[in-house]
Amino acid sequence: MHAYRTHTCGQLSAVDAGSTVRIAGWVHRKRDHGGVLFIDLRDHYGMTQVVVDQDSPVLARLEALRLETVVSVTGRVVSRSAETVNDKLATGAIEVRADAAEVLSAEPDVLPIQVNSDADFPEDLRLRYRFLDLRREQVHKNIMLRSKVIASIRRRMIDQGFTEFQTPILTSSSPEGARDYLVPSRVHPGKFYALPQAPQQFKQLLMVAGFDRYFQIAPCFRDEDARADRSPGEFYQLDFEMSFVTQDDVFAAIEPVLEGVFKEFAGDRVVSTAPFVRIPFDEAVRVYGSDKPDLRNPLKMQNVSQHFRDSGFKVFATMLANDPRVEVWAIPAPGAGNRAFCDRMNGWAQGEGQPGLGYVFWREGEEGGAGPIAKNIGVERTTAIRDQLALGVGDACFFVAGVPSKMYKFAGAARTKVGQDLGLIEQGVFKFCWIVDFPMYELNEDTNQIEFSHNPFSMPQGGLEALNTMDPLAIKAYQYDIVCNGVELSSGAIRNHLPEIMYRAFEIAGYPKETVEERFGGMLNAFKFGAPPHGGSAPGIDRIVMLLADEPNIREVVAFPMTQKAEDLLMQAPAAVEAHRLKELHIKLDLPPVKKG
Repeated sequence: MHAYRTHTCGQLSAVDAGSTVRIAGWVHRKRDHGGVLFIDLRDHYGMTQVVVDQDSPVLARLEALRLETVVSVTGRVVSRSAETVNDKLATGAIEVRADAAEVLSAEPDVLPIQVNSDADFPEDLRLRYRFLDLRREQVHKNIMLRSKVIASIRRRMIDQGFTEFQTPILTSSSPEGARDYLVPSRVHPGKFYALPQAPQQFKQLLMVAGFDRYFQIAPCFRDEDARADRSPGEFYQLDFEMSFVTQDDVFAAIEPVLEGVFKEFAGDRVVSTAPFVRIPFDEAVRVYGSDKPDLRNPLKMQNVSQHFRDSGFKVFATMLANDPRVEVWAIPAPGAGNRAFCDRMNGWAQGEGQPGLGYVFWREGEEGGAGPIAKNIGVERTTAIRDQLALGVGDACFFVAGVPSKMYKFAGAARTKVGQDLGLIEQGVFKFCWIVDFPMYELNEDTNQIEFSHNPFSMPQGGLEALNTMDPLAIKAYQYDIVCNGVELSSGAIRNHLPEIMYRAFEIAGYPKETVEERFGGMLNAFKFGAPPHGGSAPGIDRIVMLLADEPNIREVVAFPMTQKAEDLLMQAPAAVEAHRLKELHIKLDLPPVKKG
């Protein structure tokens, strides 16, 4: 059998001129120039221009081909003239003069999406015909970047002394904060496996087993809604765990990996140098209005409550007087010192469901600032706010008031909006930070119940004494997130490896001892046989690649993503199954009747 190709479509160069070659690929584009046919032939590696002269025996056959037909072409490599060299192609210095050709595929149907176009096609078309979408240059490039990033991560983790393990896919349900995907058991009627939301318990058990430094590129499954930075159904993460470590040890191990991977694929973009900035959770909320702050935005909020107490601006003054938890935060806006910008921000806030966004701005020749708030609080207070924020003529600031836990997300959105609209977001950089000292618990205001705020297996700062003596809402945990450009890449923690602390921690969150033993008996029993202090984290692979590819949606870096509704349009999943298969699984469906007419 003859070879389909002697070279790839990205391989030939001027040194190959004069040789006879065979290349194979997809017909990317055709151009007819007065009886001479030009074909751009594309494969995984690149593109080569094929020239079919008017006296070629294969002219008629190649002229008739539709785009995306798979063909092989045999011909002579010819150097292009200086004026026709294409510097944008790796093979742009040559072309192949076709002497023979063979069609290797069925004649393609009319294309539902154009492969040789950058046009934006509807999501349902792109996903239904994902095999065509993946042929398009940018998506193809993204998937190759993903593969290279994973290979780089794997190499760097091994260099850091980690060993790769695989953990089970069929496991038990775990309260990770999202719904599990359940798998019915045929041999155990009425019982279900769960697909792992993360390999959390297994990686901790590996530490108990004495393996010291574990990692894997782990598939994780969560039945939750899609977002721009989160795939529905499944995603991958760099899951790792370490024994005999403090929080500092974990940071020191993973920072070189993240810094190295980003520098390897960042091109001319600048990457934070380790050690990364560490920001306590409470500070992140108050300064940036987010537990995943984008440090490319230089704006920092400040508490200006003292300037509004007993002031003439009755809205804020009354809120401060009636509730000791209320604070007023100011968002500086350098260069926004005009009414038009301030009114636009006020209109934006109303569009976000807020009553408005208070502001003061300073302009030449106007003592004390301008705007309704400035008139109500007077020159002295307005000047004090300006001085605290280090603002001046031509600047402005915006105000958000309320109980911090309820208003910080809106304040953060307003800070982001101001930074974007003023063009303050630094471009061409990757800025990392750690968010540390997360609260161990939070209050569910609907049920008035104490709940875990993060990972339930985390070690509380202060250990058992803190759990027994402190207000649960004041207890911090050895929990941390790694954030890059406002995207949370990972959550992690130093684990709670002591059974007596675990029982008490879960008791505070409403789990009796019996429930803890039933749900986490395997890990608890392991801890009773001697467990080392251990901790880890799990940066998201999809999000890392999304940042490096500069893509706004995670779908662009996943080979076969689902729709927003967790549907696979290509493979038609989820799908109904035959009645006999349900019977084997001891399942009887109770579906609502189908409405007629």
